[in-house]
Amino acid sequence: MKINSENSNLNLRHLRAAHAIWEEGSFSLAAQRLGVVPSALSETIRQLEESAGLSLFDRKQRPPKPTELGLAFLEETRPLLDGFDRALLRLRESADLSRGSLAIGASPSAISGLLAPALSAFRKAYPGITITLYDDIAERLAQMVAHGKLDLAIAGRAGSSPELHQAEIRQDPFGLACHKDHPLAIAGGPARLDQIDPASLIHLDGDTGIARLLSGCEGLPVPMQQGGLYAHSTIGQLCLIRAGLGVALMPREAVLMMHDPLLAFVALSDFELTRSLYLLTPANRSLTNIAERFVDFLDLEQISGHPAD
Repeated sequence: MKINSENSNLNLRHLRAAHAIWEEGSFSLAAQRLGVVPSALSETIRQLEESAGLSLFDRKQRPPKPTELGLAFLEETRPLLDGFDRALLRLRESADLSRGSLAIGASPSAISGLLAPALSAFRKAYPGITITLYDDIAERLAQMVAHGKLDLAIAGRAGSSPELHQAEIRQDPFGLACHKDHPLAIAGGPARLDQIDPASLIHLDGDTGIARLLSGCEGLPVPMQQGGLYAHSTIGQLCLIRAGLGVALMPREAVLMMHDPLLAFVALSDFELTRSLYLLTPANRSLTNIAERFVDFLDLEQISGHPAD
């Protein structure tokens, strides 16, 4: 429906005035409820009636009653006022963080050490906020942030996009993930690449950021860059390692994320590779006040503060 210039002169003040009179049963009581003098209320109703072209109230009755058409108008507009009041209440509740929602994405390895402590503190401070956590690879999380399905995400570096800001927040060194009973874990010290049997390596699916980092690393011998056993995710890798099927080159946080006593992380003295974690935020829209407040709960001392778009 097209709104003409006459309708645009009316506003919520006119609707609230009419509904107050209907609910209170008199102009004087409605004026008291609205905090205006009766003459001002009468003028407001006169403007509304003039725009409508008919009377909304039968003033000859005591108390004044809505006319037949006036009653239909009041009943039709009551959901409008109720809906506006509910929306305004939700807006105010979100502003003071008493209610609202937050959608966060994270690489699995970022959850335990980095995200969980922030979530725990945030939930204690704002128990009315509903939080949903999505775990996935960086590229998919980045798309969800850019398209508005996530407020923010913590993950490895995704592809460059004008719709995304990526700020480095933590560096995570690679090492050897193995069973606690593996000889290199029992030895207790840093290991060397030549001590690892290439055939024992469990590799990660090529779509992941970790796999791309390893494939592009000049310091990794060719026999260690591919093999016969692959997992789709770091969780799958760790399950296979836990079952004694092999070892893997993985970031430290990824190995220790489950605090599994059967898994060990062994530093490598001759292999220097670091996976960075980034805070992914939208570039084409502002963070909600809830998302901004959550970022404050992250370990800001570890945030480098420079965007990496």
